[in-house]
Amino acid sequence: MVKLRAILAKNLKAYRKERGLSQFKLADMIDTAPNYIALIEAEKRFPTDKMLEKIATALKKEPYELFSIKPVQKEWQKEILAEINEFLNQKIKTSF
Repeated sequence: MVKLRAILAKNLKAYRKERGLSQFKLADMIDTAPNYIALIEAEKRFPTDKMLEKIATALKKEPYELFSIKPVQKEWQKEILAEINEFLNQKIKTSF
């Protein structure tokens, strides 16, 4: 089952970083509190339709792109590859 909050959280963070924005800067751009952005990225809050439009506009994306699975998959792939790399590095260190 696809979890909208998880997809939105990952995409928001990925798109925000892609644009070089901190949570504070994004919050300032959309006239909200920085902790609100943090709560969305932590899957603890879900924005209203109006807030989604503001977020999408600030990130130069269409609102539906905030729910696209492709950026999420890309982010998960990066996380998995980083974990594999760390595991292999640990194995290499312990084998010598």
